[in-house]
Amino acid sequence: MRFDTKIAVIVRSDLADWQKLNVTAFLSSGLAHATDEIVGKPYEDASGNAYLPMFREPVLVYTADAPALTRTHARALSRGLPMSLYTEELFATDNEDDNRATVRAVEADALNLVGLAVYGPRGQVDKVTKGLRLHG
Repeated sequence: MRFDTKIAVIVRSDLADWQKLNVTAFLSSGLAHATDEIVGKPYEDASGNAYLPMFREPVLVYTADAPALTRTHARALSRGLPMSLYTEELFATDNEDDNRATVRAVEADALNLVGLAVYGPRGQVDKVTKGLRLHG
């Protein structure tokens, strides 16, 4: 099935593997709140065990160096697309209040980005991620 929307996660290429996975998980959790339609219905196995719903569409994970990540961020902002972000400074914080304060203290064009997640119409997300490589 081809969706009219697209989910893209972009992770900075020079991170340690554990950081890439951690950043991807955090960014994805942020996008889960973009719209009511982004998440599907709950799952249930044949034994009757319930499982949480997940995104209704695939998540494409890209890799980028720092300049490409900054460019991607600017493109997404200019299009007003729903976005979650992770900055390098968040690796040193240990609670949500400090996370928000750390991001709030920096102007958009000076953020030290290590990851972004973007959601929106397929064509718009394709323009935002143009030139990036899929991770892996």
